Amino acid sequence: MMNPIAFLLYEILDVYEWIVIVAVIVSWLTAFNVINQYNNFVRTVLRVLIALTEPVFRPIRKVLPAIGGLDLSPIVVIILIEFLKYTIRWMSVRYGY
Repeated sequence: MMNPIAFLLYEILDVYEWIVIVAVIVSWLTAFNVINQYNNFVRTVLRVLIALTEPVFRPIRKVLPAIGGLDLSPIVVIILIEFLKYTIRWMSVRYGY
């Protein structure tokens, strides 16, 4: 059994992890011209994904620049999210929340 607040935080982190994954996939698809970024719906989706991910990616990009054109900030974000999820789960079990 998990604390409702811990469960909510865990689920928010899980949803944000999927948002990061979708943002990476969409960025690849636009880079290879698989999807048309001039379509209104696609442009709206791109803006939403950028608005949700850039505030988290930007500080990481300042510390860890792109290596050979490869942006590693989504990998770092996913690792941090997994660490936070594990910590929330551990605290719920350990302290009986």
